[in-house]
Amino acid sequence: MKPCNLHIIKTLKLVDQMINLADLGDADREDNGCGILYGVLRDSAFKLRKLAEEEKQNHIRTKESICKIEEAKIQGTPVS
Repeated sequence: MKPCNLHIIKTLKLVDQMINLADLGDADREDNGCGILYGVLRDSAFKLRKLAEEEKQNHIRTKESICKIEEAKIQGTPVS
């Protein structure tokens, strides 16, 4: 697997850890400041997840396109 794809997978795992920590911290908080901190952590995690999932899909589409081009070259058909 390409390093860039591994980094996306690691990012998604990190996002899960961020969400879990935000949930734990929010449950145990004693003041509003901690609530803000864990809310920001959770929001950031969801934003990162969205970006990472979009990038993952971009990589999948790119790989599919490359495979179609290679297949067309082998068959000698024009690429659309």
